[in-house]
Amino acid sequence: MNSDDIVQTAHALADAAREAILPFFRAEGLLSDNKAGTGFDPVTEADRAAERAMRDILAERRPEDSVLGEEYGESRGTSGLTWVLDPIDGTRAFLSGTPTWGVLIAVSDQTGPVYGLIDQPYTGERFEGGFGRAGMQGPHGARALGTLPGRALSEAILFTTFPEVGSAAERAGFEAVAREVKLTRFGMDCYAYALLAAGQIDMVIEAGLQPYDVQAPIAVIEAAGGIVTDWQGQPAHGGGRVLAAAAPEQHAAALEILSKVEG
Repeated sequence: MNSDDIVQTAHALADAAREAILPFFRAEGLLSDNKAGTGFDPVTEADRAAERAMRDILAERRPEDSVLGEEYGESRGTSGLTWVLDPIDGTRAFLSGTPTWGVLIAVSDQTGPVYGLIDQPYTGERFEGGFGRAGMQGPHGARALGTLPGRALSEAILFTTFPEVGSAAERAGFEAVAREVKLTRFGMDCYAYALLAAGQIDMVIEAGLQPYDVQAPIAVIEAAGGIVTDWQGQPAHGGGRVLAAAAPEQHAAALEILSKVEG
């Protein structure tokens, strides 16, 4: 595994995605299609253009790797590595003009993600983790990432994407944790995971995720010193229910509550 080439390729993908996406953000007349049979799961031409741009680079630079993307599915390679792509995580936010969406890029082997990148094109922030790296670049320059130290739930800040988390039982589990923390904020998309890695918040709790929603955040957060599991304390790179925490103290306290949720 050539880690330098993987990192350089990941940044090239993020650059290409930025170029494809930004002309659409807050553009007049931006349209979306609904991918959901029930409810609203939007996709825009920005999503599709960004994933096409990233796949074109991978076809040229890493043709033996597999690719799993939200918009164009899976293409199998022979190297044992998979690029897991979410061209716009948070398309609802994108449509609404809020900069909490982002581009998610991960590289995984058979054990899970080994490197990840969270990019917010509009704010110019990029967070990466893996291969001994844990850092971010942004308007104020570059700095190392590091999660908050352990502290009690009563002092914790909790983020999630939706107020309605998955099933009724999952929502009840989330609300049980939310009652114990100091502050809860909603609708943050992948930006919540970036803030956790940057030492701004303590936890992110979600349900109903896909692998492309969580693999890049897992790599970034773990490189920054945090913990990401499912609600039973098992690996979360397959998606589903996710608990991301800054330190063992926050993780253990939330897991004690969430592990009792049925299903």
